[in-house]
Amino acid sequence: MLAVLIGVPALGVAGLALWDGGIDTDPRRSILRDVRIDLRTATTRLGPIEYDLHGTEGPVLLSVHAGLGGADQGRLFADWLRRDGFRVLSPSRPGYLGTPLESGRTNEEQADLLAALLDELGIDRVGVLAVSAGSPVGYTFAARHPDRIWALVSVGGVSMPRPAGTGSPLRRAFMDTVGQKLARLTAEVSFETVVAGTLSETGTYTDGQRAERVAHIMNTPQVRELFTAMFDTTFPYRKRWAGTDNDAVQARRGKLPLERISAPALLVHGTQDGDVPFDHGRFAAERIPGAERHWMEHDDHLGFWLSPKAGRAQAAARDFLRRHAPGGSGLRRP
Repeated sequence: MLAVLIGVPALGVAGLALWDGGIDTDPRRSILRDVRIDLRTATTRLGPIEYDLHGTEGPVLLSVHAGLGGADQGRLFADWLRRDGFRVLSPSRPGYLGTPLESGRTNEEQADLLAALLDELGIDRVGVLAVSAGSPVGYTFAARHPDRIWALVSVGGVSMPRPAGTGSPLRRAFMDTVGQKLARLTAEVSFETVVAGTLSETGTYTDGQRAERVAHIMNTPQVRELFTAMFDTTFPYRKRWAGTDNDAVQARRGKLPLERISAPALLVHGTQDGDVPFDHGRFAAERIPGAERHWMEHDDHLGFWLSPKAGRAQAAARDFLRRHAPGGSGLRRP
């Protein structure tokens, strides 16, 4: 479908396999205006793990990235906290970018790997921001290492088993090397097409709602720039493939230890989330003791960053983190 859309002949598809997609993969690169990552690898007792650590003082926020992500995406998704006095630790989960899948396949193994990273970096306790397919690891970390966490925020988090084959044909086409490069070429020809196609996947919008959100993204410079950066942090797929496939396997495993989470928790979820349905947010909220919630009415999977109401949701999460962070009253105000 994408090939027809941008007029690429079938004979040209083979050539896409040889094209690098024009992606900057430098471990020290800018991913957004004023946001530069510096990827390093720590050798922990459980295996190597790649990470970015931004900031030199203040409470540490551990950003657990989503599917198709990595340390770059984790840093990008936490950028709304950049001026608030937090340090942001963004690891690549196993199977993503520079962290081998052998460092931890299950949610339990990945949670323990994160604790080992904290040990290696000399960090005692963290707040956790977990997103989408990263939330099962965030939930498991909170349950297994209650002494290492002072608060948990989950955004659009997976909390229930997801059967095999979940996802549309368009998404499955995107999730291979050639399909992803076709999507990148589409963005060069018609960026609005990519925005609209993404929203068809991430939200259960009516045509009118989707057109309104597309217009907001296209016509709001900072939001369009952020969408572009999000799009870029899914490339190249071959370096995120193993982790994304492993997430799908873990999502079919079954029950998460939600009832064992004792840390303060805030759950954020869009009521029209087309990627991780809203039921996942409600399910977690009913099982995590004392969990607070911020439901984003009529918003999709990316609304926390791209919605006209994103500022309100981020303010709620920021206030929650300030309340629970060590020395929170002394944190800088944005």
